[in-house]
This record gives sequence, C-alpha cells and structure tokens, in this order.
Amino acid sequence: MRFPLSKTRIVLFAGLAFALGVLFASSMDWTSHVSAQQGAPMPRTDEVKTLADASNAFVSISEHITPAVVSVQAERDARTRTTRPRQGQPQVPPGFEEFFRQFDTPQQPRTQQSTGSGFLVSRDGYILTNNHVVEDADRVQVAMQDRRVYDAKIVGRDPTTDVAVLKIEGKNFTAVTFGDDEKLRIGEWVLAIGNPLGLDFTVTAGIVSAKGRGLPGLQRTNYDISDFIQTDAAINPGNSGGPLVNARGEVVGINSAIASQTGFYSGYGFAIPISLARQVMDDLIQHGEVRRAVIGVGINEVTPEDAAVAGLKEIAGVKVGSYSGDDSPALKAGIEPGDVIIRADGKAVDRVSALQRVIRAKKPGDVVDIEAMRYGTRKTFRVKLIAAPSDPSVVASAGEAPADAPTPTNSRLGVSVEPVTPELVQAAQVPAQYRGLRVADVEPGSPSEGRLFVNDVIVQVLPAKTKIGSIADLTTALTAVKAGDYVSFLVYRPVRGGGGSTFVVNLKTADSK
Repeated sequence: MRFPLSKTRIVLFAGLAFALGVLFASSMDWTSHVSAQQGAPMPRTDEVKTLADASNAFVSISEHITPAVVSVQAERDARTRTTRPRQGQPQVPPGFEEFFRQFDTPQQPRTQQSTGSGFLVSRDGYILTNNHVVEDADRVQVAMQDRRVYDAKIVGRDPTTDVAVLKIEGKNFTAVTFGDDEKLRIGEWVLAIGNPLGLDFTVTAGIVSAKGRGLPGLQRTNYDISDFIQTDAAINPGNSGGPLVNARGEVVGINSAIASQTGFYSGYGFAIPISLARQVMDDLIQHGEVRRAVIGVGINEVTPEDAAVAGLKEIAGVKVGSYSGDDSPALKAGIEPGDVIIRADGKAVDRVSALQRVIRAKKPGDVVDIEAMRYGTRKTFRVKLIAAPSDPSVVASAGEAPADAPTPTNSRLGVSVEPVTPELVQAAQVPAQYRGLRVADVEPGSPSEGRLFVNDVIVQVLPAKTKIGSIADLTTALTAVKAGDYVSFLVYRPVRGGGGSTFVVNLKTADSK
C-alpha cells in the first residue's frame, strides 16, 4: 500500500537525513579528512610555538652578536715585478719604463685589496680575525654595522693557526661572549656571521656536522692544527675571520675555510676552535709572539695496519713519525718512530686533534706523561716540552724521481726498489745513516699504494731495527714474513731542495705471486 508524499515532506526528510549524516561523519572524524583535501591543515599550537621559539632565538642571537662583528678591509702595495721582454719587444732604456708602460697592456693596480670579517673581543677594541685576511697588509680598516670606520693596528699574526689580532682605538665597544668549543656537540645549531661576497653582516644558520677535522690541503707546516669545527652553515669568501656562534649566543669558533672545488659554498665550512684562538690571542697581546709547546715529533692518524702492529683493539691513537731534531723532547724521553700514543696528561688520545688539544694547553717547560703502544707493549714516558721553532719546516713532499732504470720488484710489497743512487744522495742530501733502498715504482692496488712513494728510502725493518743496505737485506728480512702478515719499515722521505724526514710505514703483505 503506497502513501503519497507531499513535496514539503520530501524536503523535510532530506534535510533530516543530511543533518544525521553530518553528525555521524563528525563522530568518525571524517570531516577532518574532507577539510584536509580542500586545503593544507593548520599547524598545531605546540608546533607553532616550537618554531616561533627557534626563530626568536636566532633573531635574539643575531641582534646580540652582529654589533660586535666588523668588516675588515686590508690593503697591500703592489710589489714591483721584473718581467722578461716579450719576443719582438724592444729593450726599454733605463728611466723610460713608465713612459712606455702607458702603451702596454693594462697593469695591476698599485694597491691590492682583500676583504674579510672579524669580531670585537673586548670593550677597548681588540679584534680577532684570520691571518690570511690581513697577511702582508700595509693598511687595515674595519667597519662597524653602524657604518663607523676605524684604522686598525695589527697586534700580531700566527700563520700556523691562521689567527690574527687587531686593535682599534676607542672604548665601550660591543664585545662577544666566548663559549666552550669542547662542549660543542655534533648536530648542535650554530650561526655564522660575516661579510660574504660583499654582503655585509650576513647571518646564516646550520649545524655542527663534525669536530676535530684536519685539512691537509691547507697544511703548510708540521705545526698546523688538525682540529677544525665543521659546519654546514653557509660560508663564502668574505666570511673569513667572522664568528661561529652557538645556540646560547656564545662564540665557539672563527670561520676560516670552505671545502669547495669552485671557491664558493658547497655545503661545508670550517672554523678554528675559540679555545685555540684565545690562547693565540693572549700570547700575541702579552708577549708579541705565540709560545707554543711541542713534543718534537711528526704525528699522523692511525690506520688499521698501524693499530694491528701496535697491538690495539681499536683503530685509535696517534702514530709517531720523525723527530724534529736532536733536541726533540720525545727523542730524549725514549719515544720512537712507530709508537702509537694513546694517552697524554691522563687523557685518552684517539686522534691527532685530541693530542694537539692536550699539548697546546701547556707551556714550554711543562712535563707531560705520555702512554704509547709499541708492538704490543705499553710504554710510559715523561716528556718535557720545548718551544716550537720560530720558523717551522715546511711539510715534506716527495722529490722527483731520477731517470728510469731496471729495478727488481718485490711482489709481496708491490714496489720496485734499488740502492740509493749517488745522484739522489747529492740532490736530496740523504744522510749516511738513511742510505738504504730507494723506492723506484709503486704498483697500483698493492699494499704499498698510498703509503710508500717514489724516492722514499727504506732504511730499517722494525721492530728488530734490521738495517737495509741492499736488495738481499730486504729479501732476507722478509723471509720470515708470511703472506698476510704485517711488516713495519723505517722510511726516509727526501724533500725537494734537500733534507727530509723519517717516519714508520706499516703494511699488510700480499700473497706471493
């Protein structure tokens, strides 16, 4: 039996059904999905507060630090250069060089300029910056955020750490607050402030991406630091000398270098730890020079082969290389090349930067307790530190090989060797006690690749200190060494122009061919 429905009833039923549907959908949380499809969801209140707090922190740090940051302008008088006349160019009579120069190609400007950054560390005008920003400068000026400009005096420079101290006249300047870079953690937020690419007082943010970094490409002497703070905060030319600031508004480093194939930011920048910079600054201000203590040896990071030979369960420590000279404190204390230092002054030493931190906290004349591993035996030493040489030697580089000659090949090491030639002795001034076997070639993919180089001289087999004076000596010394065993050599590496250094190379031998 059918009941006819009026139009009014149909409308009422439809409205009631819609209302019930909305109530049901709300109870099932379907309406939130509908609104999400129509537009982006609004962030939750707690999320907005967290982001706002982080943003406000960056704003507060920037406002606090930027007034203490300066732009550094260094000027250098262009050095007179003697150039050879080009082919077909007439010789210029003395006194007429300037007259003919106006018709020649454009010359370099008489004054060369470089720009960088710095920051005030005291209210009476002391400024920290990079050495390479003001090196060889005849005039230095600094500009403040409020556009005031001051002539600056170079108080002192230290090329080894790339730190320089400037001084401007005045008082009541805004100065930064120092932080503790040793407590800085990987992943922690940092800000870089400086003047990149002419963009004055720029602030960039990132995190600490690594600590204790060494930069072999920048190392010029045996005493250069290997303890940079790595960050992904954008750093470009012009940032050099500016502060790296932690999330508490404290300066923890001096921005110094970037890792880039183009010269511009590629994701990684490097800063000098502020603890090191403060030590250098204090010495330069108080004494006019850096009083750096050293133990008198070259040091390197430990490789898996080094750890195995030393008897270490972990690949950690610092391998001792050559002595700095006959007055080396390490030599006098009994430390030998090839020893792996594992503790210094009661602190664990896992890498080069850790040992550098311990030693640089000391002064010449201080005594430091050193623990080292030597072929599975723990050794202890008391080392009295001395001052670093005022003109440290340049890092050794392999010399050029003499003319090719037929040489026997040791397949287990992957090297071709021959007795040291008179030509090499004369050219590199090889001392008599280091005239062993010269490396003439290194086989790619062999155990020696990347560890031994052409013109290296194999002097002894360790730890027995077996002297190697001939190919027969090397063959005999390796007779008891099985395939896959470790073998250690004392090696002398000549330097182009004369002289050289000794170090220990640990290799894992290959199967006999």
